[in-house]
Amino acid sequence: MVWLKRVGIALLILIVLAITGAGIFAYKAKNGFARYETTPHDIDLPGNMPSVLLFSKTTAFRHSTAIKASIPAFERLANENGWFLYHTEDAGIINQDQLKEFDVIIWNNSTGPVLTKDQRLLVQGYINDGGGFIGIHGAGDDSHKWPWYIQHVIGARFSHHPIKDQIQEANIQLHPSVDSSWNQLSAQWNHSDEWYIFYDHPSIKGMNIMYSIDGTTINPNGNLLWVTDKDFGMGEDHPVAWYNQVGAGRIFYTSMGHTAGTFDNPDFLQMLKSAVQWTGGLE
Repeated sequence: MVWLKRVGIALLILIVLAITGAGIFAYKAKNGFARYETTPHDIDLPGNMPSVLLFSKTTAFRHSTAIKASIPAFERLANENGWFLYHTEDAGIINQDQLKEFDVIIWNNSTGPVLTKDQRLLVQGYINDGGGFIGIHGAGDDSHKWPWYIQHVIGARFSHHPIKDQIQEANIQLHPSVDSSWNQLSAQWNHSDEWYIFYDHPSIKGMNIMYSIDGTTINPNGNLLWVTDKDFGMGEDHPVAWYNQVGAGRIFYTSMGHTAGTFDNPDFLQMLKSAVQWTGGLE
């Protein structure tokens, strides 16, 4: 019958569209769709207070609600602690003259290829020469395609995150070896997040672990459809925040920060405050 044929064609079109959409989404999350900006910003940084660059550009998966919630949270931290905060998603700020004016740069759930080759070299030089760097959650996924950054700044290769139980609660424990220069960190706290699983333990690359969870208390399974090799976790010692020195610079990364509610958590905010102070040499 004609109507059955038409229904069949319509269903086939919907299936093709769904498969195409899923493929585009998966490609974007894994690789991003690169775009670049190189025009310097029209901005005068004050010379009498620490300057923090909050960079939220994404070309791969975008944590929209988390980024939106993070901006007022960082604004409050800046006001309370006397920092100048400049938020942008335009990479033109990453230039020879303006980048060096910031004490700390924060990759705020920034994902995908966001910098030109020259801008990457500027960030590498900025860190090696003593600049502070903070990465939050998506800043450590596998969409960046920047070997130096993954090896030296993140210090671990991202594998996956849980799929079926994407957001799970866990008890976060402060590592006993955390340097005494870190201020007022909570010894333990409960938190719900999307827990990233990495192939490598960051301590292998010399990273200093700040916080860990017991990975045996969460479901780490990241298998989905044809992906069948992601049913593994990081065991009892599952790091979720770490720090290190790279050249003369200081870096900090946390895999937490997937949800908007994370930026209402006072323990998480205290950690970020301490991260800015430590990476910027402001402690």
